Amino acid sequence: MVPAQAPYFENAKLLIAADCAAYAYGNFHAGFIRDRITLIGCPKLDSVNYGQKFSAILSAHDILEILVARMEVPCCGGLEFAVKKAMEISGKRVPCEVVTISAGGNVVSQKKLENGIVSIL
Repeated sequence: MVPAQAPYFENAKLLIAADCAAYAYGNFHAGFIRDRITLIGCPKLDSVNYGQKFSAILSAHDILEILVARMEVPCCGGLEFAVKKAMEISGKRVPCEVVTISAGGNVVSQKKLENGIVSIL
């Protein structure tokens, strides 16, 4: 529901988070939200094309970095896919890290997306 033209996106660090991730990971605010503009959603339950929305934001602004905080469930892969798609559509490459959280509240993986290619940290 955020407007892609919002001025707070300019030179921002983005957190794109699964809406349930903050409930699973107890240190969510300190670990992820601090100093970032936060976008929250659920690719399974929301009827939004995240790829188009993120692409509009990337196209309109200089984004410094993106952190995706997702759960380990398959449907959360939609957030990661949407970020990759947004970079493809917008033609912009933004440093991006994907953190995957388990239902038990642990970080189970961290990886960087470099030009659409995944590298495990």
